[in-house]
Amino acid sequence: MISTAASEEAPLVLIVDDDAEVRTAISELMLSVGIDSTCYGSTRELLESPLLDRAGCLVLDVRMPGSSGLDLQQHLTAAGISKPIVFLTGHGDIPMSVQAMKAGAVDFLTKPVRDQTLLDAVVAGVERDVAERASARIVQQHVERFATLTPREGQVMREVARGRLNKQIAYDLGITEITVKLHRSNVMKKMQAASVGELIRAWEKLPLALRENGTA
Repeated sequence: MISTAASEEAPLVLIVDDDAEVRTAISELMLSVGIDSTCYGSTRELLESPLLDRAGCLVLDVRMPGSSGLDLQQHLTAAGISKPIVFLTGHGDIPMSVQAMKAGAVDFLTKPVRDQTLLDAVVAGVERDVAERASARIVQQHVERFATLTPREGQVMREVARGRLNKQIAYDLGITEITVKLHRSNVMKKMQAASVGELIRAWEKLPLALRENGTA
């Protein structure tokens, strides 16, 4: 069972299948173990739903009227949406499964499927999404803190992360070692790092563009 303190933040399984009976059966299975779900009869319905942004995963049929499940997977990837997908189909083949898994699907299951097999895949998908969202929040925190640094402080942070000593940083930047120490202290405070190790880990989580420039 997956739960959170607030029901509106609870993970949600989005079921997309053109067979109403299948949708109902999967939804009831999710409900039986306390997992929230909602159903759609086509990929278009899903894409029009605001619930796509909610934490959770997709249980997706492959062959449906209109865009297929594999088409939807490609569309989400192109849009930068890394929603975990569990494919469930009665018409799958090896090339389809290979394509889906290479594109990052959690699993590719064929109907009929054991309830526990489907539940295991869904739970794995939800856990992946929750973990990725938590990681993304941490990265965003680091980005926001980094944005408070002055350009010089950003340069000092980069050099500290490279393992450079204060005197080396002072020489490279053409400033005094005392000034480097002052900037370094400010960086530690603004990045809320209790140690150089924490500062380095924060630096490594910043987007590549920020790390290459060394400034916000």
